[in-house]
Amino acid sequence: MTPRGAEASDAVVVGGGAAGLSLAHRLTESGAATVTVVEPPAGPLRPAERTWCYWHAGVDGLEEAVSASWSALRVHGADGSPVTVEPAPLTYRMVRSTDLERMVHGRLASSDGGRVLRATVEAVHAVPGGAEVRCTLPGGRGLTLHARRVFDSRPLPALPPARTHLLQHFRGWFVRTGADRFDPAVADLMDFRVPQPAHGLAFGYVLPLAPDRALVEYTEFSRKVLTTEAYESALDHYCRRTLGLGALTVEQTEQGAIPMTDARFPRRNGAVNRIGTAGGATRPATGYTFAAVQRQSRAIASALRRGRRTVPAPHGRRALAMDAILLRALDTGRINGPDFFTDLFRRVPAECLLRFLDGTTSLREEWGIGLCTPTRPMLRTAAELPFLPRRSQPVARIGESHR
Repeated sequence: MTPRGAEASDAVVVGGGAAGLSLAHRLTESGAATVTVVEPPAGPLRPAERTWCYWHAGVDGLEEAVSASWSALRVHGADGSPVTVEPAPLTYRMVRSTDLERMVHGRLASSDGGRVLRATVEAVHAVPGGAEVRCTLPGGRGLTLHARRVFDSRPLPALPPARTHLLQHFRGWFVRTGADRFDPAVADLMDFRVPQPAHGLAFGYVLPLAPDRALVEYTEFSRKVLTTEAYESALDHYCRRTLGLGALTVEQTEQGAIPMTDARFPRRNGAVNRIGTAGGATRPATGYTFAAVQRQSRAIASALRRGRRTVPAPHGRRALAMDAILLRALDTGRINGPDFFTDLFRRVPAECLLRFLDGTTSLREEWGIGLCTPTRPMLRTAAELPFLPRRSQPVARIGESHR
């Protein structure tokens, strides 16, 4: 029963980022539930435009929001040697947050029982018969939403205890160059020709949008974020010294940090479910999130349509166990990060490797990939993990993965 004075939907989705919008899209697409998406109103709580990338084969229902795609990917080793792969039938796809928002908002507006509510969420609670979301509208009036299920994508106030805590943090420039400098057919997934930090690893990331336009990012896997000035200096060095772009104009910037951790993320409290990075959708050892969000969103829609209460986990136990080993090996310095990832692209068929990075390979495929890694340090790390304590870690400002 809906409490007096509360508004009801089958599902309330809190947050209009990649996870929230994707779930609302899949629920609307399948007709699994009536949906209310609660997004922050205009102001400091509303995030800036973001970029998400993922790989997929064939039609996936997001075509309207995809702004660019690439059929060839390149990795530059620390020694400068390039590895170019074509992971057909997979293509690498870019989605801008404004395009996904426009698509999903349009679908919600034209559906029965779908809507977007601009409000500040104050509290989310499980209650008898479902869950409620208490929020404040832009004019200051309070409103309570009631639903059979609530899916909350807001960042956690603190990360759960873990054995390994790293961050994937980055800053990107959308640049326009004075001459044609980019090959629009090839995306640079990891470019390790940048100076490496004392702890962790760093790489450049280039998504060409035209011969004279690209998104260029500097990314680190390490324990602490940098200052804006340090990111800007690293990007300037990468664009001018490594890529040799010459004169350029920075038209837009984006910046973020996401957790890379083997923490066990809580996913459910009664009828309240965590989704996205807050629900453990970020792949611990790589930071990939968007593809896992799509898989989980489709699985949730299917479960609701069948009347099931269990929300599937975004990653399987085997994938998480492998990630915990790799993450610890990177954090301890037992493996050289740039060499590790470059060798994987050299030695493993591209389509299989990308599915492995997304967590969709078979046990047999994973065994073969494991034989292409430095086995001794990986086995040593696997042997010590069960004896390591899980510790809490102060939270840096975290957000959504750009992949």
